[in-house]
Order: sequence, then structure tokens, then C-alpha cells
Amino acid sequence: MAWFFAEQDICSNQYILTGENAKHISKVLRMRMGEELTVVTPNQTQYECRITEFINNDVVVDVISSKPCENEPDVFVTLYQALPKGDKMDYIIQKCTELGVSKIVPMISARCVSRPDEKSLVKKQARWQKIALQAAMQSRRGIIPQVCSCVSFEQAAELTKENEKTIFFYEIGGESVKKILLDKPKTVGMFIGSEGGFEQSEVDLVVANGGQAATLGKRILRAETAPLTALSIIMYQTDNF
Repeated sequence: MAWFFAEQDICSNQYILTGENAKHISKVLRMRMGEELTVVTPNQTQYECRITEFINNDVVVDVISSKPCENEPDVFVTLYQALPKGDKMDYIIQKCTELGVSKIVPMISARCVSRPDEKSLVKKQARWQKIALQAAMQSRRGIIPQVCSCVSFEQAAELTKENEKTIFFYEIGGESVKKILLDKPKTVGMFIGSEGGFEQSEVDLVVANGGQAATLGKRILRAETAPLTALSIIMYQTDNF
């Protein structure tokens, strides 16, 4: 069944889908009156609906039933991702959304080759947020992960104070993720480097803010592989797989 996100809660037995949602229903999926779809609201309520009318560019649906959306992990994971080269960030955002990430913070670390200017970053953030939306629809998430504005590494390190646990995945090594997550925290931050990895001073800064260095094994993973592997391990260790 097609999956959509509403911008506000549904307070009646009828709802009108507009904008990109309506366009996707009528122009892309070519759905017809009587067909059913799912709408998820910001309070993570899942509404099963039936199309009753097409009015201009909008789609009118009747609510058939509703229930809490149970598709979200019970751990809130924030990915602090050093910008990789090319379009790898698109892939990382798409796949991490499918795997259950809740927030993504792009950052520029010391060894980042990719260093877009401010104007380019604004455009990239808008594209990344759209990728997160599309991936959330495809994977039937209960939320659309937030893709934040790009920050410096120092700013990202400061943001880690919001997390119960912060894991710094470091190619030189560290503790196992299983050991770090023994107490099943509800908010976890994960740092992933670009192609060049991290400098020791960056590791020290995150550790000084309460983070812990962790390992993904003896093999060196590519920049676009590491976040998917790390997130999968976190989801498994917190019983969300």
C-alpha cells in the first residue's frame, strides 16, 4: 500500500492530500478513486484511507481506520557524518533512513576532501531532506529523519551532549559496540569519517565530551559502507532488528 506523510494531525474522517503527495498519487502512481493508501501524521499515528475524490490538483480521502505506527525503532540514533566525496552522501542518507536513523548531521572534519560553499550546502541539504522523505515513504517509517544543516566538527562534538551514548567509529580501533550499548540507551550518536578518516585530535575532542571510540573490525570499510554497518550493529544491539 502507498505510504505518505501528513504535515498535520488528522482530526476528522476526511483528509485532503495536496502538493507533492497529491502529484505523486495522481501523476506517478496513477491511483484511482476507491484505491487505498496510508497516511502517517507527525504524532506517529497511521491512518488507512480510501481515495474518494480528485479536486483540481488535490486528493480527497476518507479515513477507514487508525492506529499508532509501530515501525519506528525505540532508540533515537543521530548520525554525525563527515562529508564524503561525490554523491556518496545521497546513498548514505537513503540507506540509513531505511535502517532506522532518526537524525543526520552532516559535518566537515579535518580530512574532508569535499568542502562545498555555503550556497551549495543549502541546495544539498534540501536535496538530502527530499531523499530522506522518499526513503521514509519507501521503507514505511513513522517519521521523516531530519537532515540538519552542515556544521563544523567542533560543533558536532558539542552536540553530542544531547545523547545518552556517543560512539566514535575509529579505524584505529576501540571498544566493541556490544559492550558500549550494554545498558540499552534510548539516544545514541554515531560519528563516521570521510574517506581519510579522523585525526587523533578529533577523537580526543569527542571523548572529552563523553564519547567512546569503537571498532568495526579489522577491515577498513569505505566511507559509504561504514555508516550502514555501524547503524545495523546499533539496531541489532538495541533489539531493533
